[in-house]
Amino acid sequence: MSSFTDVDTTAERISRCAVITLNGPIEKVFPLFGPVMEKEWAEGWNPEIIYSSSGIVEEHMIFRTKAHHPSESYYTWVITQYDPDRYLIEYTVSTANRIWFIRVACKPEASKTIAEVCYTYTGLNETGNELNTKALEKMYTHDLKDWETAINYYLQYGKQLTSH
Repeated sequence: MSSFTDVDTTAERISRCAVITLNGPIEKVFPLFGPVMEKEWAEGWNPEIIYSSSGIVEEHMIFRTKAHHPSESYYTWVITQYDPDRYLIEYTVSTANRIWFIRVACKPEASKTIAEVCYTYTGLNETGNELNTKALEKMYTHDLKDWETAINYYLQYGKQLTSH
């Protein structure tokens, strides 16, 4: 039987941010960062809502998504900050191996929206640390220009950009 004294205390935290420019007014763009509206532009995004009072987006909403790594079956997501007046949303995502925060802060710039997207990963053990390093490298391979392209396509054509 394990106890808290047996916990692997090699937690490491890594973080990265990118800024993307979106071709639409902030009132139209910011809602696209909510879990339900993200389905409109993000190929393969399919959250399972666990708890929501609105069915769309609100602070403390809980949902899960299928995991991308075989050692993890799903990711549990909680909207830990949601301030639509400040165009800010933050998610906390967790598995048995790791926890990460995704913070999206938007600001208007003329008829466009500038979005800063930051991922901060914390490994809860060596497996989590390794998964985090790989996930961060993969997520920021193109500094989120793939998000920028997908969202701008949606804003222009009203449909999702698909890879097939």
